[in-house]
Amino acid sequence: MTIKKTSEAQRFSAGLSHSNTMLQKTTTLLLDLIFPPRCTGCDRVDYHWCARCMKALDAVPITVQQQQVSDTLTVAATQLHEGILQRAVHGLKYENVLDVGQPLGKRLAEALTQLNWQIDTIVSVPLHTTRLTQRGYNQANVIGDVAAHLHQIPFKPESVLRNRATQSQVTLNREERLTNMEGAFIAVPEHVTNKTILVIDDVFTTGATLVGVAQALTEAGATIVYGLTVTTASPLSTTKD
Repeated sequence: MTIKKTSEAQRFSAGLSHSNTMLQKTTTLLLDLIFPPRCTGCDRVDYHWCARCMKALDAVPITVQQQQVSDTLTVAATQLHEGILQRAVHGLKYENVLDVGQPLGKRLAEALTQLNWQIDTIVSVPLHTTRLTQRGYNQANVIGDVAAHLHQIPFKPESVLRNRATQSQVTLNREERLTNMEGAFIAVPEHVTNKTILVIDDVFTTGATLVGVAQALTEAGATIVYGLTVTTASPLSTTKD
């Protein structure tokens, strides 16, 4: 019964997210006419993300780093959170620069090829409905969908749901973040039982969010859980070139 109610809420949230995305695009277009945009990558006028920065983004090498961060989770990232890659992630997450979703998702797909993980289903770290309403989209869904499509792996973000709103992680240390994320997620057993699941997110910081998602997936019956992010705030323990 709980899962049924949650599924209905998820469908409502998906519809609301679509409506908000359309409204956000219209609002952005109108604002661009009044206040010309500046490229998030280099600050050039009249671009949200210019061709020069797109070329620079594509040129960033993929150096896959991975680390086992808990008993139930191994995480990998494509590169450190710095330079043009950091600006692209920030633009996608906070400034509605959806143009970088494709190249960032492609990076994840290429990293997954290098890792050679055998994945049954790809999911993403979910946003709470309040934040999803504010942003209009989930940046992890944007890049996760691209990676899943390129690998022809089912992408099922509805498999993991945010059970409650959480405090912003920015000012918290790792232990506080882990506590903050306890019980924040639930997973749908029908989607994940006896499967190897890959969780997509944009940035790896302390791993608290991904650990919370992995715990929910494991409790719902997932066999193995991996995490993959575009960037990592600090080097992970092992590197695979």
